[in-house]
Amino acid sequence: MIDFNLIKKCEKELQANFELLEDISLYNQEKVLNAFQNNRLALRHFTQTTGYGYGDEGRDTLNAVFAEVFKAEMAIVSPSIVSGTHALSLALFGILRPNDLFVSITGEPYDTLNDVIRGEGNGSLKDFSISFDVIPLKDNHIDKTAIKEYLSLKKPKMVYLQRSRGYDWRNAFTINEIEDIVNFVREIGFDGCIMLDNCYGEFVEKKEPIEVGVNVIAGSMIKNIGGGIAPTGGYVIGDKKYLDLVNARLTAPSIAGEVGSYANTYQYFYQGLFLAPHVVKEALKGSLLFGKVLSELGYETSPSLDVLPGDIIRAIKFNTKEELIAFIQSIQKNSPIDSYVLPEAWDMPGYEDQVIMAAGCFVQGASIELSADAPIRPPYIAYMQGGLTYEHCKIALKNMKF
Repeated sequence: MIDFNLIKKCEKELQANFELLEDISLYNQEKVLNAFQNNRLALRHFTQTTGYGYGDEGRDTLNAVFAEVFKAEMAIVSPSIVSGTHALSLALFGILRPNDLFVSITGEPYDTLNDVIRGEGNGSLKDFSISFDVIPLKDNHIDKTAIKEYLSLKKPKMVYLQRSRGYDWRNAFTINEIEDIVNFVREIGFDGCIMLDNCYGEFVEKKEPIEVGVNVIAGSMIKNIGGGIAPTGGYVIGDKKYLDLVNARLTAPSIAGEVGSYANTYQYFYQGLFLAPHVVKEALKGSLLFGKVLSELGYETSPSLDVLPGDIIRAIKFNTKEELIAFIQSIQKNSPIDSYVLPEAWDMPGYEDQVIMAAGCFVQGASIELSADAPIRPPYIAYMQGGLTYEHCKIALKNMKF
């Protein structure tokens, strides 16, 4: 167990950062409240629908609320989108066409997109003759020189960015960094779609990527934006000309967003969004406390403690595989659900290495709840995320054994 006096000492030293997070949370909470009020949200919007779902006010108003919160022309928020990977895949397949080219300028995308992009004979983008290039990061920063050279030679239809770190040892990109690179690619002549994987980044700052020129973002409702309440779902948000194509892919070109029922209540999607600014703040405070305490104990963590986190993920580097596994198992032991379960590494679908995952969550796999995972490969890095309450993060930290 970790000395509670050390935790209290670190907590005091983090107070200035905690106050900044409170300010961000207050700003985002008011933004969400205004969107609810402006769209005249009522109890009838929680009502379930069946069949085709024509005239589903709950669905249509949910989309309108999300569009306003994200300052976008249009939003697609759907329980039919099963994960962040599904939301990203949906957007890519909706917007891109055979013989199109797109390029990631933030290095390799998250592991689960590899088969979406490069799979052989599985219905991947590659199977539809859609080409993909990667511009690696340079010293963990976007390489403007390489991007300029690439765009002088090739004409991709889409520039793709990933906001969060994935399984890389780097900081998440801030809104200022995203704005800078969006302006840069526009200034050198790119006029196509800029798409961003927004997973783990919602409500971390006062602005969202659409506000700084990104055309399309996608993410999961069981991460930040669902507030720990949304039971499933994902979203694609952005410019209408692209979202219309995504809607046609989600259903069919002839019916697009006019249909789509949900036989359970929409309440938890709305309620999750309403709670999300506060819950994200709690998770970020927990991330800072874990980072500060573990740094004091001699472990290297990322992001550094001299900046506010750019997402809810805290990366922690361990000396051995055994230490890494013990940390993940300790997170599980301090979970409210399945605390008695001992996680083990396994061949998880979509990943190249075995993965160990602690996820004692109310919503299965919800990484806005206190959870952690890691690929079993050197360097041995655990990726911790979430925490519905700061108090839970603090208790779990106190009880750590690794």
